Amino acid sequence: MPMNKQQVINILINEVSVPNKEFGSAFASTNIALCKYWGKRNAELNLPMTSSLSISLGHLGACTKIGFAAGTTDQYILNNAAVSENTVFYRRLVEFLDLFRPTADTVFSVTTQTNIPVAAGLASSACGFAALVKAMQDLFAWPLSLEQLSILARLGSGSASRSFWDGFVQWDAGVREDGMDSFAYSLEQEWSELRVGLLHIDNKPKGFSSREAMQATVETSPFYKLWPQTVANALTVTKQAIIDRDFWSLGSTAEANALAMHALMLSTTPAIVYTQGATLDCMRQVWCARAEGLNLFFTQDAGPNLKLLFLSKDEAKVKELFAQVEIVAPFATITKPVECIHD
Repeated sequence: MPMNKQQVINILINEVSVPNKEFGSAFASTNIALCKYWGKRNAELNLPMTSSLSISLGHLGACTKIGFAAGTTDQYILNNAAVSENTVFYRRLVEFLDLFRPTADTVFSVTTQTNIPVAAGLASSACGFAALVKAMQDLFAWPLSLEQLSILARLGSGSASRSFWDGFVQWDAGVREDGMDSFAYSLEQEWSELRVGLLHIDNKPKGFSSREAMQATVETSPFYKLWPQTVANALTVTKQAIIDRDFWSLGSTAEANALAMHALMLSTTPAIVYTQGATLDCMRQVWCARAEGLNLFFTQDAGPNLKLLFLSKDEAKVKELFAQVEIVAPFATITKPVECIHD
């Protein structure tokens, strides 16, 4: 019989959690997949069809504080505004917190500050669930490794499994039915010259969630059967590119992988389209600049926004091309952002 989330948690936390302080707090970076995770072999446990590889974005992410509240319903404050109990966002959080309540009448108070847009294709759920799990570990003093915390966060959001480390991170798909071999880990290699540029094309919440889009793609795209091998090939090339510091190989593989994922969505019934006209305009700018000799690539997640990939020596040229770009140096010293007020 398939395992459920509560059974997985009971394996990792084999006794009732008792808080060791008034509240717990933590920060987690968001991450951008260079080799994408798209599709699940087990939706209940968020077990992916394929492994994936990402890069964390340093100071960009979520800061979360969790404690206890009076009353009968959880309280959730996101970016200084109360989240309505009637939203999918709130219900998803409560469903996750239900797995960790010390008693049936435990009521949580959760406060989260992000310095990235929410639900706009910038992995806000990844850093959000990772920060929440880290904050709960701080609250309950769980004796868990980062790999085990990665498993817990994966139960809330698959890509959250990759938000526990800086730099390059791989999430293994695993083969076990209980998912205990499906967790992320650091690749450890550093690349100080690498830069990621965020192009905020449209930061409004997207109309179609990644979770829904994945399921629809797996169920209806006639080309999905080709996706696992596509990702396996991309992973092999990307990991070697990181070792060799081969930027052209890294960038071209990441761009091709993103375009392949969106092509899958276009072949879904009905078609799923996150790309906007402005997104295409920026893609064309990248392609024209590259044809003129600039080593510049992009990747795109489930949203209209693009993430540019380039090296530090080309930073001025990229700024000239895209004045609005927000540039991140992933391997710079990580400083907790001022927005993280829960020390």
